Amino acid sequence: VQLVESGGGLVQAGGSLRLTCTASGFEFSSSLMGWYRQAPGKKREVVARAATNGAIYYADSVKGRFTISRDNAKSTVYLQMNDLKPDDTAVYYCKREYTLIVQWGQGTQVTVSS
Repeated sequence: VQLVESGGGLVQAGGSLRLTCTASGFEFSSSLMGWYRQAPGKKREVVARAATNGAIYYADSVKGRFTISRDNAKSTVYLQMNDLKPDDTAVYYCKREYTLIVQWGQGTQVTVSS
């Protein structure tokens, strides 16, 4: 089982990035997939989640700016991030949940400069 994130980087405030999490080794379509982030000195927090039935959840802090989507045929989940703010600076992690199974990717750094 593997979750590999990519797409992070350095961007100016107001800019955009698209994160990609490519999964392998499990039935992707049956798993709830989510994006989380952890800023220095802070707890890891949920950013967005995409359920198997199509239900979507966003943290209030990213509503209207971020969009999560999943492509079950490609075993991939995306996070489109627009109008980025310095407070969005964090390591972003992909997470898989299936019954009691929880797995994390290695994370990708997003840095937003003011």
